[in-house]
Amino acid sequence: MMRHAALYLRASLTKSVILLRRYWFNTVSQLVVTYVMFLLLVFGGRSIAPSVIQESLGGIIVGYFLWSTAVSSYRTPSSSLIGEARQGTLEQLSLSPLGIGRVVLLKTVASLLVSVSLSMVILLSLLAITGENLSLDFVAIVPILLLSILSILGVGFALGGLALLYKRISSALQIVQYLMIGLVAAPVESNPALKLLPLSLGSKLLRDVMTRGVGLFEIPTVDFALLVATGVFYFGAGYLALYWFKERARDRGAMGHY
Repeated sequence: MMRHAALYLRASLTKSVILLRRYWFNTVSQLVVTYVMFLLLVFGGRSIAPSVIQESLGGIIVGYFLWSTAVSSYRTPSSSLIGEARQGTLEQLSLSPLGIGRVVLLKTVASLLVSVSLSMVILLSLLAITGENLSLDFVAIVPILLLSILSILGVGFALGGLALLYKRISSALQIVQYLMIGLVAAPVESNPALKLLPLSLGSKLLRDVMTRGVGLFEIPTVDFALLVATGVFYFGAGYLALYWFKERARDRGAMGHY
């Protein structure tokens, strides 16, 4: 089983890289849209409140970096299942040795690796454009980023389960995408209860690391433990939700329909 999983992960990662290269125009377009959205956010904000934007520019860059990474990652479970349903291969996928859950998980891991790599390139480009000086302590950034994304992946798995039942859930995906802006910007300092939500605590810790130069081992133990706990909880709950929706879709005979 582990050998099959390793081979499938390698194949998925290779496929993702090949698709990025083959459809280079689409890849470049996505990067350009990401830059343009950020520039509109920053320069539009400067025209309204220049001093506020300038003072919080570092935090805006960090938040946008986390949000763009999360958006590109959490859509993978649902988009892969919708793609399988369109091709009529969803039932065959459920009969594979790995099963639907593991296949979607491995596809998501491959997509996450590619997304994080592209997001790092975007981050460096944003720093070059704005001239902002942030701390790039990747020893701290990478684990916090991955644990933050882990929680939102759980939401992605739950939405993937919904896709098995209802097939078209693009509106729900867009709603969650914009809700994530609020999660990234959540004021966890003034309202600690918000730390329990996906992305919120991770966004705060990333800002501490990148704007204040806080090291990995300087992060409060309670906060880091809570980041791990929330990531594991939401991911596990979303993964279980995917299996629950899969069983409901199978009972309704909806696995092979789109």
